[in-house]
Amino acid sequence: MADNAYRTESDSMGDLQVPADALWGAQTQRAVENFPISGLTMPRAFIAAVGLVKWAAAGANEDLGLLEPDIADAIRRAADAVVSGDHDGHFPIDVFQTGSGTSTNMNANEVIARLATQLLGSGVHPNDHVNMGQSSNDVIPTAIHVSAALEVQRQLLPALEHLATVIESRSAELADTPKTGRTHLMDAMPVTFGQELAGWAAQVRSGMARVQAALPRVSRLAQGGTAVGTGINAHPEFGARFAAKLAERTGCAFEANESYFESLSSQDAAVELSGQLKTVAVSIMKIANDLRWMNSGPLAGLGEIALPALQPGSSIMPGKVNPVIPEAAAMVAAQVIGNDATITVGGQSGNFQLNVMLPVIAYNLLQSVEVLANVSRLLADKAIAGFTVNEDRLADALARNPILVTALNPVFGYELGAATAKMAYAEGRPIREVAAEMTDLSDEDLARLLDPAALTRGGIQE
Repeated sequence: MADNAYRTESDSMGDLQVPADALWGAQTQRAVENFPISGLTMPRAFIAAVGLVKWAAAGANEDLGLLEPDIADAIRRAADAVVSGDHDGHFPIDVFQTGSGTSTNMNANEVIARLATQLLGSGVHPNDHVNMGQSSNDVIPTAIHVSAALEVQRQLLPALEHLATVIESRSAELADTPKTGRTHLMDAMPVTFGQELAGWAAQVRSGMARVQAALPRVSRLAQGGTAVGTGINAHPEFGARFAAKLAERTGCAFEANESYFESLSSQDAAVELSGQLKTVAVSIMKIANDLRWMNSGPLAGLGEIALPALQPGSSIMPGKVNPVIPEAAAMVAAQVIGNDATITVGGQSGNFQLNVMLPVIAYNLLQSVEVLANVSRLLADKAIAGFTVNEDRLADALARNPILVTALNPVFGYELGAATAKMAYAEGRPIREVAAEMTDLSDEDLARLLDPAALTRGGIQE
């Protein structure tokens, strides 16, 4: 590459070459060269959150009389451009970097300082101005909390609400459609489709409540703690003013943590939120696998429903169609469960006054939020909303289900019921037919007592 493709930048360690068109400076370049590990960079939501941190910090420092208004304004304008994603290509640092995320913080400081300098026409310093009253040790934990809280409220919770609403709509539509219940994957007493789907909806809404319950702790911010939690080099009012500005801009209830030492040394709030995301993922996998089983066949499986046909299912078997959306949902769930393991290990990696796995916690937490939100909408719109019910298949299975004899236990006891069920299984005959032979119950009584729709309402059959 030609010499004019580079410019010389300096930091406390000396000079080095930086791409001429790069907005970053020397410290970012060193990190680029030090961490050629994965090719994974920090998520868009995280970079936006760092931009918000710099925006709010400039405002707080201006209000406190520590930063000249013209410099503060230039920083805010430059930070806004980072928030908007105008310069994402200038955040090249690998996720697997220094554990404090110092490289990413300095990347933001250098980019914003260069942009602000261009806007102002005079020098804006990445450390003295953009990073005023801050440390990587409080900026990065703050950005984790801010990005997670915003993405959960803007993306995940609305997506889960949509999923729950679609499930509830189908549940109401199928409220009077009985089917064979299953325990241990074996035939059991009947339920309605509506009841089965209502259970799914309750899972999703319980998951939403769990996630929401974690947000108050995620909304407590580290900013103001600076290097070790004491707030050295920050105005005593900086943290509270910073949080207030961020809350006003985002509409989220951010506040300064009462203990900066907790915020810097631990990532318990992120671990808690990840645990609730894992629970949501478990629910998603359960729903996805139920759909796969109900859709199985269509001839040699259960064949209770037909999912929307979205794409050819095989490169060799013509006409085959697979449950691609539930499969994708199950993989998302597996990824989120794995991410939680990483976040758990990361969370316990706090040594004294600093956690040293912040970037990987941020990456995995935000990925979990993103993929859960995306797949929840797909599961709702491309699987649950459009599946059709094979009512003939349901009716046939119900008619042949010997487990219906359970309803007769109060009439003639468990032992005779077991014998009746075994004979029905062995001879492949409808339970009503066998029960008529083995008991003195009339056809009318058997029809009433073994009515699948009535059995879904529970209680004692009389």
